[in-house]
Amino acid sequence: MAEEFNDLKILLVDDQNDARAMMRNILSEMGVTQIFEASNGREALRFMDSAFDFVDLVICDWNMPSMSGVEFLRQLRTVDAGIPFLMITGRSDLDSVVEAKSAGVTGYIRKPFSPAEMEVKLRVIRKKMAVV
Repeated sequence: MAEEFNDLKILLVDDQNDARAMMRNILSEMGVTQIFEASNGREALRFMDSAFDFVDLVICDWNMPSMSGVEFLRQLRTVDAGIPFLMITGRSDLDSVVEAKSAGVTGYIRKPFSPAEMEVKLRVIRKKMAVV
């Protein structure tokens, strides 16, 4: 099972160090070995400017200072419409889901989530990537 995700290169974006560490651990347990990190949308956008061909998937928190996850997603979609983008958020209201969908999100996972939920989301996204 660990081999299923070992070739993925993931950009993890969250302003909270503890949240990034938790997600990095979950992804590592799933076999992901190439995880890049950014602490906000602006930092992530700068990273993607130079490395978007290198990243397979973005996992991003919604609520961050400087540039929110949805703002980062909108900016990213202007230069790369196809990169899979998994939004992580405590928001579950319909307006937020609609806003994320209209911005071009690939998947949406609500906090708190379990490692099993993350694995299911990554499998779904992986299948979408294989179709493209």
